[in-house]
Amino acid sequence: MRRSNTPYPVKRLYKIINNWYVKRFIAPQFDSLGSIPEIAHPRSLVIFGRNIHLGKYAQIICASDNCVRLTSWPSKQADAEIIIGDYCLISPGVRISSAKSIRIGDNCMFAANVIISDSDWHGIYNRIRPFRCTKPVVIENNVWLGERVIVTKGVTIGENSVVGAGSVVTKSIPPNSVTAGNPARIIKTINPNRRMLKRELLFSDPEHYFDNQDQLDKFMLGNNGWINWLRSLISPNQKD
Repeated sequence: MRRSNTPYPVKRLYKIINNWYVKRFIAPQFDSLGSIPEIAHPRSLVIFGRNIHLGKYAQIICASDNCVRLTSWPSKQADAEIIIGDYCLISPGVRISSAKSIRIGDNCMFAANVIISDSDWHGIYNRIRPFRCTKPVVIENNVWLGERVIVTKGVTIGENSVVGAGSVVTKSIPPNSVTAGNPARIIKTINPNRRMLKRELLFSDPEHYFDNQDQLDKFMLGNNGWINWLRSLISPNQKD
C-alpha cells in the first residue's frame, strides 16, 4: 500500500491488542524488563535463552519478513547474558547472539540488520565443539550503529560513538568516535562538550509522548472511512 487506509479506531484497537500480546507473551521471556516496551509486530520478535534483560522505554521494530532475534546460548561454564539498557531503539533484522556476555548501555540505536556476537562459535582447528572462542562485548551509552553493522567478539564501543553502515567492528572503538569501513576505522571525532540530544529526552514526560503519538494517529487516520478501508483490502487501486 502507498498509504494507510486504516480508520483510527482500528489502529487504536490494534495497539491495545498489541500491548496485551507483549505483556502476555513477550514480557515473561525476559529475566528483567523495565516499562513494557513498544514493539511493532511482536510475533516477529524471537527470544531464546536465559539472562536476557531489557531496560525501560525500549522501542523494538520487527517485521514479518525480518525478525529481531535475541539469543543467549547456555554452555558448561555458565549461561550467557544479554543486558540492554534504557531508551534503546532496535530496528528490523537486528540479531544479538551471546555465548558469554553482551552488555548494551542506555540510549543506543541499532539500525536494520545489525549483528552483534561475542563468539566465533567454532575454533579454526576444532570445528566440532562450539563456544570455544568467546570474549565479552560492551556497547556503552548512546552508541549508534548504522545499517548492517557487524560487531565481533571482544569489542568495546565507547560512549556516543557512531559506526557507519556496512562496517565490521573487529577492534574496540574509543568514546566520541565516528568510524566506518571493513575493518572499521576512525574517520571523525565527536565534540563531547557540545550539547547532545539523547533518546531519553523523548520520554522525559512519558504520558505526553504517548499522547502525542495517539494524536498523530488521529490526525493521519481520522478521515479514513470504513467502506473505503474495506474496499482497499479487497480491491486496492493506485490511490491506495
